[in-house]
Amino acid sequence: MKILSVVGARPNFMKIAPFCRELSKHPEFNHVLVHTGQHYDTRMSDSFFLDLDIPAPDIHLNIGSGTHAEQVGKTMIEFEKVVREEKPDWIVVVGDVNATCACSIVAKKEHIKLAHIEAGLRSGDIDMPEEVNRLVTDRLSDILFTPDRFSNANLKAEGVDSSRIAFVGNIMIDTLETQRDKAIVRNVPDMVRRELLVPRDIPDLAENNWAVLTMHRPSNVDQIETLKPLVDFLTDEVTEDMPLLWPIHPRTQKQLQIFGLWEKVRKKAILLNPLGYHDMVRLNIGARIMFTDSGGLQEECCVLGTPCLTLRWNTERPITLREHGGASVLVGNDVNRIRAAYKDVLQLERTPQRPELWDGHTAERIVETFLSRVH
Repeated sequence: MKILSVVGARPNFMKIAPFCRELSKHPEFNHVLVHTGQHYDTRMSDSFFLDLDIPAPDIHLNIGSGTHAEQVGKTMIEFEKVVREEKPDWIVVVGDVNATCACSIVAKKEHIKLAHIEAGLRSGDIDMPEEVNRLVTDRLSDILFTPDRFSNANLKAEGVDSSRIAFVGNIMIDTLETQRDKAIVRNVPDMVRRELLVPRDIPDLAENNWAVLTMHRPSNVDQIETLKPLVDFLTDEVTEDMPLLWPIHPRTQKQLQIFGLWEKVRKKAILLNPLGYHDMVRLNIGARIMFTDSGGLQEECCVLGTPCLTLRWNTERPITLREHGGASVLVGNDVNRIRAAYKDVLQLERTPQRPELWDGHTAERIVETFLSRVH
């Protein structure tokens, strides 16, 4: 069986690594890995392949940056050529980036069977580009590999036949479990000094006594009316309680500079380059609190037990929320709500949670599904 799997951007890499590793154990499969190049620089791409032992892509499309339409269109044009040349039995896409959607459309136009890893997630917010990608991909997929029972219910509510749904668990946690030991031995002060974006003195970084921030979504960073109050709260209040470690996304840095907020941020926060996987996990393991608008970090906080304030009004991962046993609280970008939740979660003990089938064996269940279809 020939399987052609696709990655495009940083969130995909942690999801494809366990799948590649598990496929390599079975000679029944001829696996071709395609990297569309949606994230293409060393920090956002190459370092993850090295850190996670992902084999070098067999094919690189070099799509690069651009508008959503440009990325989807260019990816479809180039990926169609690959599919016609390789003639796979299955195409496997992961997550919800533009490459996921683009390659799903090509798969079905070329009459190739399609499988989606991390299917069924729904935020209910159609303004999110990722939500559009999820809806399109799931509608087209022949097998939908879901991470939790919320996702199963979403798909069934949309009329998906149960025979297409395979509840396998969260493949991101496979990566967390295999890489956790490599992360935990990292020395945080040394790592912070190595990754400093702006030179400054490093305060004492006592375990369980720093905050971590990641923020990149347009809803948080594209309007000064939203971004400035967030920056003021984080730099004026959080930094009074503990050091704030901020691996900063290039988009966010650009917006801070445009809005005249950069000087304040660089003086108060500890600004870091975008981090590799192990460095980010290490910060999460030792954090007192996480502020993020990232979906993957919500999941990791759940398993690691790090209290997490999710800077969004909705989440496609409700299983990570405190009301469902997780570690995350939805706070949006309203500072009063964030402040109240911040004071509340500081009183909480770290409580790791492990949702059903988040056991580190998701890739095995996915490959078993394909093995059942080899003959």
